[in-house]
Amino acid sequence: MDNIKLKWLVDLLLGITFILCFVSGLLKYTVLLQLTGLSDVILPAALISDLHDWSGLFLGLFVFLHLLLNRRWIISTTKKILSGSRGEP
Repeated sequence: MDNIKLKWLVDLLLGITFILCFVSGLLKYTVLLQLTGLSDVILPAALISDLHDWSGLFLGLFVFLHLLLNRRWIISTTKKILSGSRGEP
């Protein structure tokens, strides 16, 4: 697989798992549910909790892969910043 396509796929999956983890985390927050009036709605708490846990694990995995795939840029940019060079004309 092309490196650009791999980075795009990892970033897409990173975004999807972030949204799942964030939304399921909000749904687990009971005060927020009470404030919005969703406390009367029957939500499968066990399913939401499992979704939150699994999406958090996958989010961590995709963050690791994202950093791994972009390590050259991260190292290069860090060196430029620490040396005081902006790298721009």
